[in-house]
Amino acid sequence: MDRQAIPRPSPNLNLLRSLDVLLDTRNLTAAAGILGLTQSTLSRQLAQLRSQFGDPLLVREGQRFLLTERARMLRAPLKALLESLEAVLSEPVFDPAACTRRFAIAGSDYLADHVLPTLVEAIGREAPRAEVVFRMWEPGYYRLLSDEDIDLVATIADTLPDNLHGRAMGKDRPVCAMRAAHPLARQELGLTDYLQWPHLRVTGGSDKDSFVDQYLAARGLRRHVRVAVPFFSSALRIAGNDDLLWTLPEHMAITLSRQTPLAWKPLPFDVPDYQYWLLWHSRSHHDPVHQWFRRHVFGVLHGFDHGVTHYGMQDAHGNHAQRAIDGPEAAP
Repeated sequence: MDRQAIPRPSPNLNLLRSLDVLLDTRNLTAAAGILGLTQSTLSRQLAQLRSQFGDPLLVREGQRFLLTERARMLRAPLKALLESLEAVLSEPVFDPAACTRRFAIAGSDYLADHVLPTLVEAIGREAPRAEVVFRMWEPGYYRLLSDEDIDLVATIADTLPDNLHGRAMGKDRPVCAMRAAHPLARQELGLTDYLQWPHLRVTGGSDKDSFVDQYLAARGLRRHVRVAVPFFSSALRIAGNDDLLWTLPEHMAITLSRQTPLAWKPLPFDVPDYQYWLLWHSRSHHDPVHQWFRRHVFGVLHGFDHGVTHYGMQDAHGNHAQRAIDGPEAAP
C-alpha cells in the first residue's frame, strides 16, 4: 500500500534573508551576528527552513558546515529573488532629466492660452524629454482621471468627488459681462434686464454658469441663450461684436477685457463663489513623479498674474474683489 505523502509547510518568505546569509557564511555564529539575531533564534529558523525545503541544506562536518546539493542550487536564484524584492520595496528614485513620461492636464482653452506656454517651459527646463498633453475638460467628467487618461484637471468644484485629491487655488465670483458699448454697460443690472437680453455661454472647461439656470428654473424663469460655444477665445470675439450678456468668473473678465473692451456687473441675484481646484486621482497621490508634476503645475497656476490666485487686486474699473486663498492639498 502506497504511503500518502506528508505535505510540507508553506514557504516563509521572512526566512529567506536568513537562509541567504547562512549559505554565504556556513557558520551559525557569524550569520547570527550579521542578522542581529541570537544563535538559538537562528537555529530555530534553520530548522524551519529544513522543514520547508525538505532538505538539510547545511550538514555539519566537524567544526564546519557543508552545503547540500539543494543548497548549492538555491544560492543564485535566492540572491536574484532577494534583489528583486529589494527593488520592489525600495523607494523609487526620480530623475527629471531622464523622464520620458507623458503628462496630461485638462482645463479650458483660457488655461491653454494663458498658462500652458509657461507650464511647458517650466517642465522642459527640468524634464526636456517628458511629454505634455492638454485636453479640454468637460464639466463633471471626472472619469478621465480615474481611467488614467488625465493626470490633473484645473476646474471649479463645490466638493471633491470620491477618490479624488485636490489643492485649492482660490475663489472668485461670477459676474455678467458685456461689450463696453452695450446699452446696459452704464447702468445697474436688474433681473428684468438680465432676462430680456440674449445670452452667450461657454460650455467647455468647467461648469461656470449652470447655477444661473437652476436659480431661474426654481422661480419659473429662464434666460435666452442665443449662442453657445466651447471656447473662451471665440466667445470673446462674439461678445465684442454683439449685444450679448455673458456670465463668467470675474478674474477672467478682468483678463479678457485687456483684449476686447468689456464691462461687467454683479449678477442681480445671490450667487455662490467659484471655488477653483487642481484635482487628481487617488491612484497618483503617492507617485513621486506625479507629485513633481503637480507641484510644477500648481506653481505655474499660483504665479499666473491673471489667474484666480491673484484675483483681489484692484481691476481696471476700480473694483475690489475677494482675494483668493492658497490652500494645501486636500483629500476627499
